Amino acid sequence: MPRRQRARSSSGGGPQGLPGISTTGRRAGTFCVLLIVALAVQATRVQVFQKNALDHNPANQRLTIQRYDQPRGNILVAGEPITGSTPTGGRFDYERTYTDGRRYAAVTGYSSQTYGNTQLEGVYDDLLSGTDSRLASWALWDAVARRQNPGGDVHTTIDRAAQQAALQGLGTQQGAVVALEPATGRILALASTPSYDPGSFAGSGAADRQAWDRLQADTNQPMLNRALRQIYPPGSSFKVVTAAAALANGVVEDIDAPTGAPSPYVLPGTTTELVNDTTACDRPNLSLDTAMVLSCNSVLGYLGVQVGLERMVSMAESFGFDDASLDIPVRAARSNFDRAMDPAQLALSSIGQYDTAATPLVMAMVAAGVADGGRVMYPQLVDKLTKADGSTVQVMRPALYREAMDSSVAGRVQQLMTDVVDNGTGRSARIPGATVGGKTGTAQHGVGNSGTPFAWFISWAKPSGSSEVPPVAVAVVVADSDATDVTGGRLAAPIAKAVMQAVLTGR
Repeated sequence: MPRRQRARSSSGGGPQGLPGISTTGRRAGTFCVLLIVALAVQATRVQVFQKNALDHNPANQRLTIQRYDQPRGNILVAGEPITGSTPTGGRFDYERTYTDGRRYAAVTGYSSQTYGNTQLEGVYDDLLSGTDSRLASWALWDAVARRQNPGGDVHTTIDRAAQQAALQGLGTQQGAVVALEPATGRILALASTPSYDPGSFAGSGAADRQAWDRLQADTNQPMLNRALRQIYPPGSSFKVVTAAAALANGVVEDIDAPTGAPSPYVLPGTTTELVNDTTACDRPNLSLDTAMVLSCNSVLGYLGVQVGLERMVSMAESFGFDDASLDIPVRAARSNFDRAMDPAQLALSSIGQYDTAATPLVMAMVAAGVADGGRVMYPQLVDKLTKADGSTVQVMRPALYREAMDSSVAGRVQQLMTDVVDNGTGRSARIPGATVGGKTGTAQHGVGNSGTPFAWFISWAKPSGSSEVPPVAVAVVVADSDATDVTGGRLAAPIAKAVMQAVLTGR
């Protein structure tokens, strides 16, 4: 018994086999272990789970320095670079440069050592800067060795002649042009005016900051991409969507037959007449073809109500309206066609007014969908991505967006658009030796419609006698002009004509 008592006493009350460890010691040891575990968890959280967020934090200068410690890959048009890099001799080894930056700013966006990256420069920053894992021959070894690969290149779909025609046509006016290849969705022109030189603030010096401040203070908003990021009421150019909905849903079958539209047309549930811009429209029972040629609000407003809200929404969405994730791969603003309206509001929306608003991109998709027999293709600004040595990283394939209507309906809408150009408000878009279809639009806006109207024209063209899908479809909006006669036919149609001619002739 005395020996057992001494054994228990020598153990200090601890477990057998661990003589001499006090309760305080065990607690300290446990605390140290917990600290080590906490540190390991924190290190894992920071280095693994927060890696991307920290890598792309604007306060993290390490990646910015790395991004500009070698020449940046290029953005190309027709195989020729429209960007470059130049040595700086400063903290950042290289600075981004732009060839004719104003012409292509709506395409490239900017890459600035101070203000970051946007549009193609932003979407493909990893590829252009050489950090994209797809550029590595041995990705794991490159990651361990922290080896940076030469920047890759982005090959765009832009047609030089079409882009030049778009910029020249817009001139000093506020506006935008989008030209598409209907069969593939390839973007042939993407222009926004006024434009800016992304090279003016590509660096990190005082001159770059001053250039940026001037652009930010400019009330004309030259850095706003009006082709992709601005929505406008489309006015009568939206009547193409309404005509397609009326034909696709059997509300109209023969474009030359009377529609039953009354004159005057009183908005449902109101005492307000839907007025027309020309007295030639103030006749009852006009045909759809006549209504399109003359751009009659009363007839198309009436037909939109006959089609009904649900089917009008469906047709609009088939062309890209209400899509908040339309990427080309740059994200476009959401074009709007309300999903909840009373009949009077639906009538106004069916002629491109009320809350209806669209980007030039989506209105180009409307024209292209009609031109391609009702098939609306995803618009795409990039053909392929390559490594610095020219080997392929990724090829972009054409993809169907929606089947808006069948080919028989599309054929009748094509005829309506052709008649608008041959005999109606779109005469100034005629091209010798070509078949051209189009629709004008003059959209009122502002308090009491006091703002300068937006002038629209959407169209497509192909060589006369061709049975192929037209090679080009265009949307033009002139958002602010000094002209006294602001109409789609006068201001926007000639610009569309020049762009279409550039594609048809290749110059």
